[in-house]
Amino acid sequence: VVYVMARGNGLVSCIVADNEYPQRVAFRMMQTMLDEFEPKYTQWETAREHSITFPWLDEAILKYQDPAAADKVLAIQRDLDETKEVLCKTIESVLDRGEKLEDLMDKSDDLSSSSKRFYKTAKKHNECCVIS
Repeated sequence: VVYVMARGNGLVSCIVADNEYPQRVAFRMMQTMLDEFEPKYTQWETAREHSITFPWLDEAILKYQDPAAADKVLAIQRDLDETKEVLCKTIESVLDRGEKLEDLMDKSDDLSSSSKRFYKTAKKHNECCVIS
Protein backbone atom coordinates (compact mmCIF):
# COMPACT_ATOMS: atom_id res chain seq x y z
CA VAL A 1 0.00 0.00 0.00
CA VAL A 2 1.28 3.47 -0.84
CA TYR A 3 0.12 6.39 1.28
CA VAL A 4 0.62 9.90 -0.14
CA MET A 5 0.16 13.31 1.45
CA ALA A 6 0.52 16.47 -0.64
CA ARG A 7 0.45 20.03 0.59
CA GLY A 8 -0.80 23.00 -1.33
CA ASN A 9 2.74 24.31 -1.82
CA GLY A 10 3.73 21.18 -3.74
CA LEU A 11 5.58 19.40 -0.93
CA VAL A 12 4.73 15.69 -0.97
CA SER A 13 5.39 12.80 1.40
CA CYS A 14 4.74 9.12 0.72
CA ILE A 15 5.02 5.87 2.63
CA VAL A 16 5.07 2.34 1.28
CA ALA A 17 3.75 -0.16 3.82
CA ASP A 18 2.09 -3.55 3.99
CA ASN A 19 -1.69 -3.96 4.12
CA GLU A 20 -1.70 -4.44 7.89
CA TYR A 21 -0.03 -1.12 8.70
CA PRO A 22 -2.67 1.28 10.08
CA GLN A 23 -3.57 4.11 7.73
CA ARG A 24 -3.97 6.51 10.64
CA VAL A 25 -0.37 5.96 11.76
CA ALA A 26 1.00 6.28 8.23
CA PHE A 27 -0.66 9.66 7.75
CA ARG A 28 0.46 10.77 11.21
CA MET A 29 4.06 9.95 10.29
CA MET A 30 3.84 11.83 6.98
CA GLN A 31 2.29 14.84 8.74
CA THR A 32 5.08 14.83 11.33
CA MET A 33 7.78 14.52 8.68
CA LEU A 34 6.37 17.37 6.61
CA ASP A 35 5.96 19.53 9.72
CA GLU A 36 9.62 18.97 10.61
CA PHE A 37 10.96 19.28 7.09
CA GLU A 38 9.19 22.40 5.81
CA PRO A 39 10.45 25.00 8.33
CA LYS A 40 14.05 23.75 8.16
CA TYR A 41 14.25 23.65 4.38
CA THR A 42 12.41 26.71 3.14
CA GLN A 43 14.29 26.61 -0.18
CA TRP A 44 13.41 22.98 -0.92
CA GLU A 45 11.88 23.85 -4.31
CA THR A 46 15.17 25.11 -5.72
CA ALA A 47 17.44 22.53 -4.04
CA ARG A 48 19.43 20.15 -6.20
CA GLU A 49 18.76 16.44 -6.04
CA HIS A 50 20.45 14.75 -3.02
CA SER A 51 21.55 18.12 -1.60
CA ILE A 52 19.14 17.98 1.37
CA THR A 53 19.83 15.60 4.23
CA PHE A 54 17.03 14.44 6.45
CA PRO A 55 18.75 12.89 9.52
CA TRP A 56 15.64 12.44 11.67
CA LEU A 57 14.01 10.28 8.98
CA ASP A 58 15.89 7.19 10.23
CA GLU A 59 14.69 7.90 13.78
CA ALA A 60 11.12 8.31 12.58
CA ILE A 61 11.25 5.05 10.63
CA LEU A 62 12.43 3.23 13.76
CA LYS A 63 9.82 4.94 15.92
CA TYR A 64 6.96 4.09 13.57
CA GLN A 65 7.98 0.43 13.13
CA ASP A 66 5.63 -0.37 16.01
CA PRO A 67 2.40 1.49 15.22
CA ALA A 68 1.05 1.06 18.75
CA ALA A 69 4.15 2.73 20.21
CA ALA A 70 3.87 5.64 17.79
CA ASP A 71 0.13 6.20 18.11
CA LYS A 72 -1.49 6.66 21.51
CA VAL A 73 -4.93 5.65 20.24
CA LEU A 74 -3.58 2.32 19.02
CA ALA A 75 -1.74 1.82 22.30
CA ILE A 76 -4.95 2.46 24.23
CA GLN A 77 -6.86 0.13 21.90
CA ARG A 78 -4.27 -2.61 22.48
CA ASP A 79 -4.54 -2.12 26.25
CA LEU A 80 -8.34 -2.24 26.03
CA ASP A 81 -8.18 -5.46 24.03
CA GLU A 82 -5.88 -7.04 26.61
CA THR A 83 -8.15 -5.87 29.45
CA LYS A 84 -11.20 -7.23 27.63
CA GLU A 85 -9.51 -10.61 27.25
CA VAL A 86 -8.61 -10.76 30.95
CA LEU A 87 -12.13 -9.68 31.90
CA CYS A 88 -13.70 -12.39 29.72
CA LYS A 89 -11.51 -15.03 31.34
CA THR A 90 -12.43 -13.71 34.80
CA ILE A 91 -16.15 -13.81 33.98
CA GLU A 92 -15.81 -17.38 32.70
CA SER A 93 -14.04 -18.33 35.91
CA VAL A 94 -16.75 -16.71 38.05
CA LEU A 95 -19.48 -18.49 36.08
CA ASP A 96 -17.68 -21.82 36.47
CA ARG A 97 -17.30 -21.16 40.18
CA GLY A 98 -21.00 -20.26 40.39
CA GLU A 99 -21.97 -23.55 38.78
CA LYS A 100 -19.75 -25.42 41.22
CA LEU A 101 -21.30 -23.55 44.14
CA GLU A 102 -24.76 -24.40 42.83
CA ASP A 103 -23.78 -28.08 42.66
CA LEU A 104 -22.48 -27.92 46.24
CA MET A 105 -25.72 -26.28 47.41
CA ASP A 106 -27.76 -29.03 45.72
CA LYS A 107 -25.62 -31.71 47.36
CA SER A 108 -25.97 -29.93 50.70
CA ASP A 109 -29.77 -29.88 50.33
CA ASP A 110 -29.73 -33.60 49.45
CA LEU A 111 -27.56 -34.33 52.48
CA SER A 112 -29.86 -32.29 54.72
CA SER A 113 -32.94 -34.18 53.45
CA SER A 114 -31.18 -37.51 53.96
CA SER A 115 -30.14 -36.61 57.48
CA LYS A 116 -33.73 -35.57 58.37
CA ARG A 117 -35.05 -38.89 57.03
CA PHE A 118 -32.38 -40.75 58.99
CA TYR A 119 -33.29 -38.84 62.17
CA LYS A 120 -37.02 -39.59 61.73
CA THR A 121 -36.35 -43.26 61.02
CA ALA A 122 -33.98 -43.56 63.97
CA LYS A 123 -36.48 -41.83 66.28
CA LYS A 124 -39.26 -44.14 65.10
CA HIS A 125 -37.12 -47.23 65.74
CA ASN A 126 -36.09 -46.00 69.17
CA GLU A 127 -39.73 -45.50 70.28
CA CYS A 128 -40.27 -49.21 70.66
CA CYS A 129 -37.38 -49.59 73.04
CA VAL A 130 -37.50 -47.60 76.23
CA ILE A 131 -34.42 -47.62 78.36
CA SER A 132 -34.88 -46.77 82.00
